[in-house]
Amino acid sequence: MIIVPEAVIADLITPEASFDAVEQVFASMAAKSAYNFPVIREAIGHADALYGFKSGFDRAGLNLGLKSGGYWPGNAERGLTNHQSTVFLFDADTGKCRAVVGGNLLTALRTAAAAAVSVAHLARKDAKVLGIVGAGHQAAFQLRAVAAQRGFERVVAWNRSPEKLDRLAKVAAELGLPFESVSLDDLGAQSDVIVTITSSFDAILRDAQVRPGTHIACMGTDTEGKQEVEAALLARAHVFTDEIAQSVSLGEAQHAIADGSLREADIAELGAVINGTHPGRASADEITLFDGTGVGLQDLAVASAAVDLAVEKGVAVEVEF
Repeated sequence: MIIVPEAVIADLITPEASFDAVEQVFASMAAKSAYNFPVIREAIGHADALYGFKSGFDRAGLNLGLKSGGYWPGNAERGLTNHQSTVFLFDADTGKCRAVVGGNLLTALRTAAAAAVSVAHLARKDAKVLGIVGAGHQAAFQLRAVAAQRGFERVVAWNRSPEKLDRLAKVAAELGLPFESVSLDDLGAQSDVIVTITSSFDAILRDAQVRPGTHIACMGTDTEGKQEVEAALLARAHVFTDEIAQSVSLGEAQHAIADGSLREADIAELGAVINGTHPGRASADEITLFDGTGVGLQDLAVASAAVDLAVEKGVAVEVEF
């Protein structure tokens, strides 16, 4: 069995490699050669933690396994990342455990890659202003990954605590992009692409704040009850997602589905756009919205890539198991 420790992940997987892995997974899902198993996610009644499993099988890549982990809100006080996860990969031919891979950085990279893939395939080619809603740990990963997909000229951002935007400002400076902290009204009025990456349970971005032609990547809603944008915005937009079953049950679409303003049949798979079986954006004025719920197959794909690279570079730990 191969062990790839968390400490070596940063030197193995690039945002570009993560993008390729996630794009291929979305394409496989739409082609029905890969599928996710039902998600388990529960409050454990200890340390205010949410814990669960995401798993699946990709016949094209022969990636079989699961990600185990969740959210421990008190970890920051211990000097640890609040999100903790580990990926287990199994040999598809024998069922033997093939690898155990640290999943914290991989989760951040694959989440950012999913938003980047949506921007690459759905945003207008002439997009110039990137808006970010949220300033948590994941936001910097989103900025780096998404900024590479278009010729953005500046970044605008909003957070409930504006002082926490400093880290995003530093990343924008590293990318050579002017950065400004703005109101939500100004963010919506200026942005061609908007990424929402929060843990909110109440709508932050309103329908009236978003102008025609915008692409929105909603990346924070992955649990029943969470919500980042007003349901009316999904009703007005052309909605795409990683997996429709998750989108309607625990993703951003759950609220528009519940109030009847959006039908499940109205939601398209992003993988179908990648495969060329869906046209994607229909016009320059259309609002497109990607409901990124986060699927286990994303984790398996980037973890498998990490294993291959770890073996190639001689940093994998092999044990008898």
